[in-house]
Amino acid sequence: MISLALFARLEALPGKAAEAEAFLRAALEMANDEPTTPIWFALKLSPTTFGVFDAFHDETGRQRHLSGPIAQALMAKWPELFVGQLNIEPIEVLGLKNEG
Repeated sequence: MISLALFARLEALPGKAAEAEAFLRAALEMANDEPTTPIWFALKLSPTTFGVFDAFHDETGRQRHLSGPIAQALMAKWPELFVGQLNIEPIEVLGLKNEG
């Protein structure tokens, strides 16, 4: 059962929203290569605000994701694309419906 997740809210630097969006769209390839990340969403919350939500079966999968290629790429690109500090919130999944 998928019971653990992560959420990060990302605010693009002025003039960097298109690059931030392109970066997140490209991250889907990396997410597809992570067998312990069964659910991954890149979200556009407003023209300059984005989010990433991903969910896992267990803590091992969540930790693998946090040390994996998406997290590394996000940390590397953060200073040139996003405002403030990266804040990734660990959360619990209370319920899930997936018709996919």
